[in-house]
Amino acid sequence: MKKMKIEDKLALNIFHVDEENSHIDVDTEYTDEEEIKKLLLACPAECYKYIDGKLTFSHLGCLECGTCRVLSHGKIVKDWNHPIGEVGVTYKQG
Repeated sequence: MKKMKIEDKLALNIFHVDEENSHIDVDTEYTDEEEIKKLLLACPAECYKYIDGKLTFSHLGCLECGTCRVLSHGKIVKDWNHPIGEVGVTYKQG
């Protein structure tokens, strides 16, 4: 069996997303670039972007790993919860 790249494995995941309600509350007005850089580098799904000096966030495609919550220490990520009900990611590869 051919070894799969991480991108190929992630593409197999199934996402049931509540497009209206994010399970993560992010302070997009936060300006400390050192703290922002931590999230940009650590998020495996690249949910955080820093464009023209402005932090943006999209919960669509979130892998629910909680890395951003741990790294933020409540500074950028104000609240983080697992999605409720049948919403969230279903992993197909380890």
